[in-house]
Amino acid sequence: MARSRSNPLALAVLSCLFEEPMHPYQVSTTLKQRHKDDSIRLNYGSLYSVVGSLRGQGLIVEHGTSKEGNRPERTVYAITPAGETELFDWLRELLRVPVNDYPALEAGLALMPVLPPDVVADVLRERLDKLDALIDEQAEMLAGVAKLGLPQLLSIESEYALAVLRAERQFVAQLITSIDDQKIGGYRFWARMHQLRAQGVSIAEMTKNSDKYFDESEVPWITAPETFDDVPGVRRRKATHR
Repeated sequence: MARSRSNPLALAVLSCLFEEPMHPYQVSTTLKQRHKDDSIRLNYGSLYSVVGSLRGQGLIVEHGTSKEGNRPERTVYAITPAGETELFDWLRELLRVPVNDYPALEAGLALMPVLPPDVVADVLRERLDKLDALIDEQAEMLAGVAKLGLPQLLSIESEYALAVLRAERQFVAQLITSIDDQKIGGYRFWARMHQLRAQGVSIAEMTKNSDKYFDESEVPWITAPETFDDVPGVRRRKATHR
């Protein structure tokens, strides 16, 4: 049976039950104690929906109940053989297959020309400050883990997160410089477009009469093929769906 693999929380539940039978609250506590909620979005309300879905798919089963003090009885769940197979296959897929997760920054960059160059540079400088804070926080956390003597294996996802933050910081810093120095490709068109917008000229009018508003060297793509698909050697990036 084909199963949806779009919710990492389901994978986290299976991984916890792979260790031992647990009730949902114990799963939540275990993930938080190990700081896995830094990498996997954990919402206690949605956790029960995930558990119900896994049970409906036959990946986990009720294993009994547990009771602590005056608290109500809690249903304990155990992973099934089918659940173990799904866990192993899903993990292999996550580690093997690059996936386009449509990150928010990429969406912002794709639509960046809507804002004037100086505004983009300013907000990116704010992002840079926030990235610096996040990098310091992540590095401090990893240093604390190292002092505890825990193996690298138990915090490898945090090392990955730190590497991604540092790579993003480098990219953003270089982008700011290229905007400030007016060296980003298309800068003259970008700045001129917003100058015209401030004068009340619409984007549609600029596009329709580009030769009236722009120097030909500013908009060479006006005579280019209509879509990227028509450009030899250009291939659209394909999104892999889990």
